[in-house]
Order: sequence, then structure tokens, then C-alpha cells
Amino acid sequence: MHPDQLAKNIWRVHTRIGTHDLFEGIWPLPEGVLINAYVVKGSRKTALIDFVCDWENGESDLTGQMEEIGVKVADVDYVVINHMEPDHTGALVDFRKKNKTAQIYCTKKAEPLVHHFLRVTDNIHVIEDGEELDLGDRTLVFYETPNIHWPETMMTFERESGILFSCDAFGSFGLFDHTFEDELSEDERELYRQEGERYYSNIVSTFSTFVQKGLAKLAPLPITMVAPSHGVLWRKDIERLFSWYGKLARYMNGPAEEEITLVWSSMYGNTESLLESVKAGVASEGVKLHIFRVPQTHASFILEYAWRSSGLIFGMPTYEYKMFPPMYHVLDILERSRVNKRKVMRFGSFGWSGGAQKQFDQFVETLKWDCVGTVEFQGAPTEEDQKKAFEYAAELARQVKAEVRT
Repeated sequence: MHPDQLAKNIWRVHTRIGTHDLFEGIWPLPEGVLINAYVVKGSRKTALIDFVCDWENGESDLTGQMEEIGVKVADVDYVVINHMEPDHTGALVDFRKKNKTAQIYCTKKAEPLVHHFLRVTDNIHVIEDGEELDLGDRTLVFYETPNIHWPETMMTFERESGILFSCDAFGSFGLFDHTFEDELSEDERELYRQEGERYYSNIVSTFSTFVQKGLAKLAPLPITMVAPSHGVLWRKDIERLFSWYGKLARYMNGPAEEEITLVWSSMYGNTESLLESVKAGVASEGVKLHIFRVPQTHASFILEYAWRSSGLIFGMPTYEYKMFPPMYHVLDILERSRVNKRKVMRFGSFGWSGGAQKQFDQFVETLKWDCVGTVEFQGAPTEEDQKKAFEYAAELARQVKAEVRT
């Protein structure tokens, strides 16, 4: 790996995380992920913005990449911590063994995290919102952007070049051989869109209200490039990037796209036996349907499509008086991510006792879902159950169309 020059005396250094790792110990990375950090060299001072962390199976040579551009660890005057998560700060411990004089710039809420995560208590400068740092012919401006996606988060804007170092905002999963979004092929761009939306739903969606506030705060800046901590960079169509991110943020409270995500599970085939009727009901209204089975499909991929769907259908049996456990996990993820205000329905079997519906109703209330109906049956479904499943699914599809098209 080699550094990428973004502008005069500004470079990206990065690491590549393999496809068999888990992001945050949770989210699968079938396409891997990039971790980016940045070096800004002024005429008088040099700053390192974030770190790359060589976590399990990662490929990283931060010092080697820096030396390629003529910057040694000892040359760094300032370390800018936009976000305290360990994939961006873990390398600071080793860095400090070689350079204890560099001043750490971070927000007030980040300072105690620096103490507790890294055991560093000296040479810390707490920034004020809008504060500037003069490096000579380069000027860094710091903007607090709390809860995108941790409370201590900020972004750094380099005034002369117009580069916004956005940390986790505007990031994506995926390993890409190109530095910039405009260099991607059509197939690569589609992969980037998918992995970008999965990244947003998995990592950022809970904080969508703050994303919208952050976008409004950044809008007046003369941004020429967006340099996130994960994925490719943007140097063209910045307005398109902001528009895309704004749309993703608005999905939280719906309506989202004219699509329905169906998530189902079945122990012995009784719940599954309603699947074709449900699919036919949605198809009768011509609404796009995404189908996932659990536990066969990881919640990460389900969340990606649930986030963009205005309608959700859940098929699950009762298991020991409660919801089938793998489905409960999915619904818990949807609740944590605040997939609010969707049109929903449920179908499922029970044996000697029900119970799944009671838990489902709690999610409906918490997430302010509008449930068009439930088809719950003991044992195997009847013809009447099949008919209801079709009708509820068709009605759900009609309501999705009406809401999105309003």
C-alpha cells in the first residue's frame, strides 16, 4: 500500500481489512473495508488526522506510508482525533512511544475517552467549535458534529484545499482499488452504493436526526472533497453525496422507498407454508419485495433493506412462549437502529401456546409501526389463513404505494 496525494502536501494513508473480519465485532465484511487517515503538511507544522488501526488480519504500515511522503512520526506536531472509536485511535499508543510531544486535538467529550481508552493524559487540547489551527499555508477548522456517530465526534475542514475530513460520516464498507468515487466502474459504483447503504444502516442509522443537523451545519462550507475514514473519497458531485446521505437519514421516520422487506423463519414448515400466499399478495400490487430467512441471513444485510423499505413483513413461530429467538434478534437490531414508522404485518404458527405476537406488539408500539394485520394459527394454516395472508400482504402493498406516492 502506498499513500495517495489529494492536494499539495495532503495525503491519504490507509489500511485494508480482510473479508473474514467483523466490523465492530458484529457486522460481516464480505467485501472488506478500508480505514483511512490523513497527513496535512503545512509550511510550519504537520498534522496527522486520525489513525489507521491494524486490527486482526489487517494490512497496515502507517509509518512506512508516512515515510514515503517524507514525514516521520517524530515530525508530526498535531494529532487530530475526529472520533475516538479504536479503529481510528488504537495506533496512538504505539505512536506515542515514538512521539510524546505531538499535541492531541479533540472535543471536550473525547478528552475523557482519550484518558480511559488510551491512558493518555498530557498534551491534550480541547477544541472549541469553529476553532482554527494554522499549520503555515494550511489551516484546519474544527466543527463539532455530535452523534455522527458517537457523542464526541467532530469533523475537520482544511480551508485552503476545501477538503472535509469527515471520519465515519460518508463512509462505506468495501475494498476499492481506486481512491475516488468518480474513478469507479459502473459495477464498482453499484457495489459502493450497496455497501455504503449497508454501512449507513448498520453504523449510522440510529443517529439519523443528528446526521440531518450535521448536513445543515456543513452545507455553507466550500467543500471540494470529502475524505471519510472508510471507503472511497468524493471530489466531484459533492451535492449528490450530501443529497444521498440526507435521503438515507430521512428513511428513519419514513416513508422510505416503495419496497417491502419480508423476513421469515420456520421450525417445521408450518409458518413457511404461508410464504407463497404472502408473496403473491405483494406481487398482486406490483411492489418490489426483498426476502430473507433467519437465522440463515445475518441481520446486517436484513437491516440494509429494511432501512430502505416502507413496508416490513415478519413471519415467525412462537418458541417456548416467546418469539423465535433468531427473529427476536433481528427485531432488536431494527429497534436499536430506529427503523421507525413502517407499514407492517406478521404471520406465524404456534404449538401448545402463543406468545410471539405479544412480543411483536411491543416492537410495533415502540417503533410506531402501523400493523395492517396478523395471521396467527395453531399448528398448520387453514385455507382461511392462506386467504388472510394474501389479503393482508396486498393491503400492506397498497398502503406502501399510497404513502410513498403522496
